[in-house]
Amino acid sequence: MKTLIFRIVILPILCGLCMVAAGAQQPPAPNPVPAREETARPPARDDDYRRSGVHVSPDEDYKIGAGDVIDIKVADADELSGVYRVSADGTIKLRFLGRILALDKTPEELAKTITDGLQGKYLFDPRVDVIVREYNSRMIYIQGAVGRPGVYQMEGRPNLLQLIVLAGGLSQNFGSTAFIIRRVKIPDAERRAQEASLKEQNAQPQEAKTDASDADPDRPRLTDAEWLARQYTLIKLNINGLFKGRFDQNMFLEPGDVVTIPPTDLFFMTGQLKAPGSFPLKEGTSLRQAVALAQGFTPTASPGKSIIFRENPETGKRLELNVDLGEIMSGKKEDMLVYPNDVIVVPASGFKTFAIPAIQTATFSVLTTLLLRVFF
Repeated sequence: MKTLIFRIVILPILCGLCMVAAGAQQPPAPNPVPAREETARPPARDDDYRRSGVHVSPDEDYKIGAGDVIDIKVADADELSGVYRVSADGTIKLRFLGRILALDKTPEELAKTITDGLQGKYLFDPRVDVIVREYNSRMIYIQGAVGRPGVYQMEGRPNLLQLIVLAGGLSQNFGSTAFIIRRVKIPDAERRAQEASLKEQNAQPQEAKTDASDADPDRPRLTDAEWLARQYTLIKLNINGLFKGRFDQNMFLEPGDVVTIPPTDLFFMTGQLKAPGSFPLKEGTSLRQAVALAQGFTPTASPGKSIIFRENPETGKRLELNVDLGEIMSGKKEDMLVYPNDVIVVPASGFKTFAIPAIQTATFSVLTTLLLRVFF
């Protein structure tokens, strides 16, 4: 009878306890970090961008700019019709009329200018149509975490929000900041003086450059890199705030603007955590939230001796910050923000690593002895 009870009741219990003890003594398997999926898109053709990348604003008619290609048709006068590219000074050269200013005129205004020039002198009742074929003067660029990055043509005054929608919206991994690189308008006199100075300096040997710069204090002394840097400015806008109703983070765009929306930053959790790995850094992410994303500490963790490896953005040096994640998680210490590319390490406790398996083994032995005494 005792043998039957041992086989039916005690033996399965002992086997189960053995499996539990063996599993507890094994370190938890690291949680693999899933690789990011890359969505393949067929390359877009230039003519596709021409057709879909022209933004039409209902608030302002399009004004012709330098580099635009326009199609002029004069009824019953094929010799006056044709396709013209607006020159750098904003003019086009027409037969009989010579140079005509097209810069900053709408197609209707340019058509009226041509009509007035032909009226009476060359044609009795001229009928002129002007169509813009290529909007080369109104290009804006967007790259980064959007659906269709590329070059877009601009009519009127589009703003950042409209451009994002036009570019297919934000990707899933978009960052919280949009960067707009814009060319600064520099007076023509200063531009000519600086470019002449740079041309002269580049034509001279190094010794002559230094002597000429010291001899004439009024001469512009900017290098090529400094002069190029002066011509651009950087504007930062908060994407998260914009899509949460902070419309002060929206702005009108200008021709030539380069809009960059980088992918979201990452931070890394490693060590004695239940789900270590890399995580996207959202705006305002704190250490408590980071530990929660990693599903908390393992039994052998020593959160009081945690370390944050952080890169100084100014010097590029790696800093080591000692933090007590246990005190932060319990609310005894103030929470801290996580920075881009932070590496948060939770070390193992030497005492817990030794003590927990020993306690589990001792508990199993005592339980086995008690069961054997009860049934035998």
